[in-house]
Amino acid sequence: MIDGTIAIVGRPNVGKSTVFNRILEERMAIVEDIPGVTRDRIYGECMWLSRNLRFIDTGGIQIADAPFQKEIKAQVDIAVSEADVVVMIVNGAEGLTNDDEYIAKLLRKENKPLILAVNKIDDYAKINDIYEFYALGIGDPLAISGAHGIGIGDLLDRCVELLPEKKSKSYEGMIKFAIIGRPNVGKSSLTNAFLNEDRVIVSDVEGTTRDAIDTVFKYDDKTYVVIDTAGIRKRGKIYENVEKYAVLRAKAAIDRADVILVVIDGEKGIIEQDKHVAGLAHEALKGVIIVYNKWDLVEKDDKTMATIEKKIRNEFAYLDYAPIAFVSAINRKRVHTLFPLINLVYDNLNLRIKTNVLNEVIYDAQLANPPKTHNGKRLKIYYGSQVQIAPCIIVLFVNDPELMHFSYARYLENKLREAFGFEGVPIKIIARRKDE
Repeated sequence: MIDGTIAIVGRPNVGKSTVFNRILEERMAIVEDIPGVTRDRIYGECMWLSRNLRFIDTGGIQIADAPFQKEIKAQVDIAVSEADVVVMIVNGAEGLTNDDEYIAKLLRKENKPLILAVNKIDDYAKINDIYEFYALGIGDPLAISGAHGIGIGDLLDRCVELLPEKKSKSYEGMIKFAIIGRPNVGKSSLTNAFLNEDRVIVSDVEGTTRDAIDTVFKYDDKTYVVIDTAGIRKRGKIYENVEKYAVLRAKAAIDRADVILVVIDGEKGIIEQDKHVAGLAHEALKGVIIVYNKWDLVEKDDKTMATIEKKIRNEFAYLDYAPIAFVSAINRKRVHTLFPLINLVYDNLNLRIKTNVLNEVIYDAQLANPPKTHNGKRLKIYYGSQVQIAPCIIVLFVNDPELMHFSYARYLENKLREAFGFEGVPIKIIARRKDE
């Protein structure tokens, strides 16, 4: 669960990406001494003071009509709109500029908690260089150096201090599912289809992500929470047509859901962005259902569904455990078939296997297909234990974790699925030395 999102903004060449990389302690953003290198938003996550923080690195804004400024400005606007806290980076070595004043003016209008960080203050002798930035009207400047790590801890402390207090929601006993996908695949239509046909809407609750709505409703005596990432009750912002906006919204929705409905546009077919968005759910170890929408617009015969299902399996090989549903949300055709799938995936997500039964399956799997030797050594699995549900995490205690080849772990996963089902649910297998 992400506790807060922080956007890093500023003009070109002030060291935003260097600060971003220093915070994440890895080189995720491109760092060069050339203005305008970062054009798109880049995301990264870290933990500080027991809080999970998501940072967004953005391109540099400037007054001049430089290349890609319109696109960069749109990306920055998106990042700021989604952020809980905004960090404005300025260059202490170059001093205050007109671009800094322009950006500060834009940020003050956003009514978001702001932090002013003066970068490139590499030693205490340069501390006086920060004072002219008081003129920006963003409060007390923090002296930092992204290149040397000076003041980064203070910056993170300030970020945590300014995070808004999260409103706790009690969804105990409810099945939470999120609808994700690239823009215009029919997420809003699917949400409307869920809510407007023989449903009892219990309440609407503002989500932790802006423009997201959590709607609690009942169907067949079960209570569900649908997390809408399309903002169906509000006219979409101008940023709605920016394709990468779907990624941030999807991440926030995935954090809070149990089951993820990955929606594909059946009229246009599968594109690369679909696989990227679906990968977010898989990486988060959530339950997944693939929803092939706009089925009414597909020319079909008695073999079409099987052909498309085969294509989906080829394109989404990492989601081979996910059930596939064909629906037409706009006409509310076949939408009812999703409820049994959501229930099934949710139950599988919370399935706990008795340790003795689990070990019987693992033992039989080894007898049927013993691990191959590697450098004269053979993997020995002594016993296993399911250490977590939702997601399903199974720890296998072995003689040497290095001997657990990916292909053998996959074989064991398939045997577990044969024995226990786990349809729609990823299984994470961890090999651990017995004496650990």
